[in-house]
Amino acid sequence: MTDLELHLLNNFQRDFPLAPAPFDVIARRLGASEAEVLETLSRLQACGKVSRVGAIFRPHSIGSSTLAALAVPVEKLDEAAQLVSSYTEVNHNYEREHHYNLWFVVAAANEARILEVLDDIGRRTGFRPLHLPMLEDFHTDLGFDLSQPHKGSRNVAIKGASGKAPQLRRALSQPSEIGLVGAIQHGLPLVQHPYAEIGAGIGLTENEVIAGLSHFLEQDVIKRFGVVVRHHELGYRANAMVVWDIPDDKVSELGSRLGSFDFVTLCYRRPRRLPAWHYNLFTMIHGRCRDEVLNLVAQLKEQCGLENVEREILFSCRRFTQRGARYVENQAAELAGERCAAHSGAG
Repeated sequence: MTDLELHLLNNFQRDFPLAPAPFDVIARRLGASEAEVLETLSRLQACGKVSRVGAIFRPHSIGSSTLAALAVPVEKLDEAAQLVSSYTEVNHNYEREHHYNLWFVVAAANEARILEVLDDIGRRTGFRPLHLPMLEDFHTDLGFDLSQPHKGSRNVAIKGASGKAPQLRRALSQPSEIGLVGAIQHGLPLVQHPYAEIGAGIGLTENEVIAGLSHFLEQDVIKRFGVVVRHHELGYRANAMVVWDIPDDKVSELGSRLGSFDFVTLCYRRPRRLPAWHYNLFTMIHGRCRDEVLNLVAQLKEQCGLENVEREILFSCRRFTQRGARYVENQAAELAGERCAAHSGAG
C-alpha cells in the first residue's frame, strides 16, 4: 500500500470528521488533496479493501440482530448459502469448519422480523437454525491496526470491555431518525459534501445530518464511524471463531479478560442451545495465516488459565456475504424522507 492508502485505512476507521467537507479535512491532515483522498477511497472500495465509509451501530442499540447457524450436508451447502444470502436482513454469511457449517448474522428492525426470517430459512432449507442472540458484550469493534504487531492485552478501561448486557433497543420514533439511519446504513457517498447529499435525499439540511450523527455517537447508538475495512482483502486471511464452554458464574469475568487482548476483535456471550450447542463464550481472532491464529489461541489459553476448558476453533472457509447491517427498509427510509420534506415545506 502507498502511504496515503495506509493512513486512510488505519487512521480513519473511527473518529471520522463530522464537518461539511470531511474528505477535505482528512486531506489536510494527511498532506494530500481532497481529490486524491476521494479517488483513493473510491479505488479501495472498488477493489474490496474498503466495505464502506460509515457507521457501525452498537448491537441492539437500534433494531435487533442475532448470530445463527445451520448444519447443512456438504452437497447442499452452496444452495443453502445462496438462499440465506438472498435475504436483505442477512449481512454476514460464512462457511466454517464445523458440523454447523453455515454461520450468518440477521439484522432487522425488531425481534419479530428476526424470528420470521429464521423460521422461513428453516422451512425453505429443511434445517433448523441455531438462534444465538448476544447476551453480554465484552468487546465488539472489528477495527484493524494495520501498522502495529499484536502486543497482547490492551487497556480494558479504554477499550470498554465491561461485560455489560446489550442496551435495550432505542426506538426510532422520529421520521428524521428513521430517514437518517436508512440513508447511512449503506455508507456515505464519496463526494465532497456527503452530509449535504444525504440530507437532500431525506429532507434534512447538512447541519441536521451532522447533528443527528453526533447525537447517535453521543448516545452510543453508533459505536464507530469511519472507514470499514475488509480484513481478508487486507491480508488477514485466517478468520476463526473460537467458542468456549465457560461455567456460567465465570463467563462475565473471563469474557472481560479475553476481550482485553488486542488480537481479539469480537468477544461476547451467547446462549447455549442444548443439546445441540453448549458453548456460551465467543471470540473472533483474525490473523494472516492459520498458524498465527492457533498461536494466539494458545496464548489465550495459557494466560487466562483455559487449558482444560472445552473449546472449538471454527475457521472460515468461504465468505458468501459481508455488508453493513440494514435496520431500516428502503421504503421506510423513503417515507421518512417524504415526511421530513413535507414538514420542512410546511415550516
